[in-house]
Order: sequence, then structure tokens, then C-alpha cells
Amino acid sequence: MTALSRKRFVLAPLLAVCLLSAPSSSGEEGGSLSLADAMATAREQARDVAAAEARWTASQERVREARGYRLPTLRLEEVWMRTDSPAEAFALTLNQERFSFQDFVAGDPNDPDPVDSALTRLQLELPLYTGGELPNRIRQAELAAEAAGEQARGAADGAALAAAEAYLGLAMVRERVTLLERSLATLEEHVKLARAYVDQGMLVRSELLRAEVEQARLEDMLAEARGQVRVAQAGLAFRLAAPAGSTWELAPVPPPPAPTDDLDAWLAATDERPDLAAARRMVRAAELEIAVRKAARLPKVGLLVRGDLVDDTPFGDHGDSTAVMARATLDLFAGGRHRAAVAAARADADAAQQGVEQFAAAVRLAVREAWVRADSARQRHATAEAALGAAREAERITGERYRQGVVKTLDLVDATTALREAETRELVARADANLAVLRLAVAAGRPPESALPGTAAGGGEDAMQTTTSQNGSKS
Repeated sequence: MTALSRKRFVLAPLLAVCLLSAPSSSGEEGGSLSLADAMATAREQARDVAAAEARWTASQERVREARGYRLPTLRLEEVWMRTDSPAEAFALTLNQERFSFQDFVAGDPNDPDPVDSALTRLQLELPLYTGGELPNRIRQAELAAEAAGEQARGAADGAALAAAEAYLGLAMVRERVTLLERSLATLEEHVKLARAYVDQGMLVRSELLRAEVEQARLEDMLAEARGQVRVAQAGLAFRLAAPAGSTWELAPVPPPPAPTDDLDAWLAATDERPDLAAARRMVRAAELEIAVRKAARLPKVGLLVRGDLVDDTPFGDHGDSTAVMARATLDLFAGGRHRAAVAAARADADAAQQGVEQFAAAVRLAVREAWVRADSARQRHATAEAALGAAREAERITGERYRQGVVKTLDLVDATTALREAETRELVARADANLAVLRLAVAAGRPPESALPGTAAGGGEDAMQTTTSQNGSKS
């Protein structure tokens, strides 16, 4: 991917998101919110994304600043002074073109009267040769800007992932509340039936009490889950930079998508991981520092053009003069400072290279771990689905046998409890499997939206290139 294709990283994933869902009122209370909407909103509104984009803008301005040092500097200066220094009084009088030999010999040149003088100077300076320092400084600034752009892209991906985590967390606890409410309603029916059997003398009271204890436990769990909903809702609002009291209507936790590529493909994608790409650019900037430090041992050549107006009052023009100067400087001896600076820059570049290689290895390890987690999470969800089917059938059979008087109330309560636990395991496994795939995408350097069903892994890249071509004026 070229640096140009990354410029508009914030707007780009929105084009890929359009493949998944239509726009919704994601930022309004009571509006509906899909997972794709939440991720797109986080890219637009998250504060850490805004901060990263501001740092990227600042780095682009530093490129303009560095390039400005190659251009002429035009400076206007006004100086006023009053002096009775013999040498300065003599020179200032000459510069004002008011020197008179009669006045000079009539007085004491060693003790002249104070002279007022004002200097209006227009000066142009232009560096002609800097030993390569300016071009390398400009390239360093460009690399830093590219790195900041990569970091901003990574911040956007991280914000989208954090929003997805908050979204799935809220959807999961809301769905758990629904499961608990349904389970509680079922258990209340069992308790009502058991109470009728006790009143008829067909059931011992201890079984009714056991069912009532389970009912009370379910009510406690339901109250706790409702509290978790409020906490998760505030967490999603925080990730979307929305008001703390915002509420949304969410879709249920979707079935987990399977990873679309094998491990080797995910490992190959790590070369485009934003933080790794940024680190590699900073290594190149560190290598350029060697050339910058070497430039201090080469000659410096510059041109200066100056025009002066001199008078005894500010901005006067009684006297005028012009000067053109070319200046060349070369440090013949600097106490070994330049050689030490080159050696230090070379060592810093080596250290940066070693750090990037270590980081790249750590990234590949993280991708391997994320791929294994995604694969195992998908398998756990499949197992949880099978167990849920078995628990539902077991609860149905036990309920029928209970109504026939074949099994005890405690057996029915146990079957209902087992079904609730299986439903909870399936729900948690479904959310974990979704998160594992999204985290795998981010670990490999891909936008998390690329892991959603219906989005190709490269969709974010194509969208970024399209957006950049429409907004190519910003460099």
C-alpha cells in the first residue's frame, strides 16, 4: 500500500461498511444500531481517533516547515540607537551621509557628541549548499508524517475494535437478560404447578421449597444482569463519544464468522499493520540522521543580499547602501563532536532496527495466538450449540414426564437450570467467537470490519484509495 492510499483512513472504512447495512440513527437515543454502525461511528467520533488525526495534521505541517528552510528568507529590521562611542559615532555619521570633514576636525574625535541613528534593513538569505542536511531533514519530516498517518489509521482500527467489543458486550448482557426472564417465567410456572401438587398432597413440601430457592436465585441473577446492562450501555456510549445516558436498540449477537484465510495469509498481512509500518518508517528516519550528522563535517554555502536605509530618525532614508555576500563555512576542528554524533546516530539506527525486528516477531506471534483463539472459539461455539440442543430436548422430555408424574420437581428444576446454563454458554461462546475474529483482523493489520460477513479483506484498502483520489489535494 502506498502512503497516498492511507491518507484518508477515517472516511475510507465507511464505504466498506455500506456493504453491510444501511445508515441508521446510531447517535440518537432510542435509535437502532448495528455492529457495523457502531464501528463506523467510533471511527468518526472517538476522541483517541481525533487526537491521532490532529497529531497527523501536525506532522504534515512540520513537513511544510522543513521544506520552507530551502526557500529564501526575507527579513525586515528596524534598529534605533544613540551612542557617543567614537568609532560608532564616526561610522553612523558616514552611513547617514552626513559626514563633514570640517565638523570632524572642529571637534574632538575621541569625545564626540551623542549621535542618533536609525537603520531600516531589508535582508534576503538563501542557503545554497548544506552538505545534504536540508534534503535529509525534509525526508525525515515526511517519514514522520507517514508514520503519524499509520498511527492514526491504527487508532481508528483500535477505536472500531473497542466499539465492537462494547457493542457485543452490551448485546450479550441484554440477550442474557432475555434468557433469564424466559427461564424465570418457565420456573415460575413449575413452582405454580408444584404448589398445586403440594396443596393436593401429591408432592412433598421440600421439593416446592427447593424450586422456590431456585426461583429466588434466578431473580437475583436477573437483577444483576440488568445492572450489567446499564454498565455496558454506558461503556458503549463512551466508545462512541455519545452522551452517557444514550440508549440504542441493538440486534442480537450475530453468529460468529469463520476466519476467511489460513494462518499464512494472516501472517503475510502483518507487513501492513499500522504500528509496524510506522515503526519501520521511523527506522528509515533514524538512518537518515546519520547523513544529517555527516553533513556537519561538510562546507555550508549561503547567499545574502542586504539593503539599508540610515537616518537620524526611524524609517528615514537620508543614507542608503546595498550589499551582496556569499559565505562559505567549514569546521576544520570541532573537538570530535561531529564524529561522535555520527557514531551515536548509527548506533541509534541499529537499535531502532533491532527493536523493529523484535516488534515484527512479536506481531507474528500475536497473530498466531489470535488465529488459534479464533479457531478454538469457533469450535467452542459449535460445541455449545450442540450442548444447547441437547439441553432443550432434555428439558422438554423432563417437563413431559413431570406432568405425567414420572419425575420429581427437583429433576425438572435441574433440567431447567441445565438449559439456562447451556443457553448462557452458547451466548458467551458466540460473543467470544465474534470478538476473536475481529481481534485477529486487527492483530494482522487489517480493519476489523474486514472480518464481518460480506466484507472482503481488502475492502478497506480499495475504499481508502477511492476516497484519497477524490481528496488528493491534501498531502
